[in-house]
Amino acid sequence: MQLHKIFIALFLFTTVPFILAGETGDGAGSGKVEKITAHPESHSNGHAGEHHGLSPHAPVIHEIGPLQITNSMVVTIVVALLIILMAQAATSNVQLIPSGLQNFVELLVESLYGFFESILGPDMVKQTFWFFGTIFIFILFSNWFGLIPGLGTIGWAEPGQHSEHITEPLLRGVNADLNMTLGMAALFMVLWLYWSIKAIGVGGFLGHIFNVKGHGAGFFGIFLVVVFIFVGLIEVVSIGVRPVALTFRLYGNIFAGENILETVMALGGPYFGWLAVLPFYVLEILVGLVQALVFALLTSVFTALMCEHHGDEHAH
Repeated sequence: MQLHKIFIALFLFTTVPFILAGETGDGAGSGKVEKITAHPESHSNGHAGEHHGLSPHAPVIHEIGPLQITNSMVVTIVVALLIILMAQAATSNVQLIPSGLQNFVELLVESLYGFFESILGPDMVKQTFWFFGTIFIFILFSNWFGLIPGLGTIGWAEPGQHSEHITEPLLRGVNADLNMTLGMAALFMVLWLYWSIKAIGVGGFLGHIFNVKGHGAGFFGIFLVVVFIFVGLIEVVSIGVRPVALTFRLYGNIFAGENILETVMALGGPYFGWLAVLPFYVLEILVGLVQALVFALLTSVFTALMCEHHGDEHAH
């Protein structure tokens, strides 16, 4: 996998959410108001009414002109830089007999390449592995980075009667932000359309969806054409639903998981919270891996379903 393509993929992953955050109108004003007025009852009776868990919207922590930076974007940039540094360190002094970090990275990349090759075929995997390999690693590292203990305790706090309560954490799990998962899903759909048209052409693309040729003549042939056009319209709706499903599946699982961890920790109290949360913590580590695999698997299968005919034609 060429490093410059990894950098391109990571650049796209980190910039698309910036655009979406501006479009969805998560303005800094709403974030600042929440920071000042959130949980007023906590001032009067200590911990009473204190809210535990993530807010559905990632708060804006800084503005650069029209550009709004949320706490999840900060983590996105950190994770992307960590992946880039790891890739650079693993390839800076390549040895014929790998060891250490080079051995780990080669094993990871080769395993992923073989996995996606079994789905996409030897031709398509050469064109698309830079995306699918990177998106799996990026989602996995993002999910696990969000599980680092104490990540949500860094930020701006309101002084309470007995303790300070973090109202706007500086850091937030990447995929617990809907803008991030929507950005990755939208980026995939653009690339999916490009790969599909490149592999089978515009005519092949439309023919794959509507399949209106070769159904005979006469009334029965016309009837089949109408049926397949109707089926094609259903397929168009199905294609439109794919980015929505990809977005909310990843976001819902990660957002819910991080809220469960915070809630269980709060219920366990200051002395036993860490013990109560341990089983859920182990489960969330597994969920982070599974969700990265599911996102990468579904996107590669969607690509293979549209481009498989291209591979069959070359085989014959």
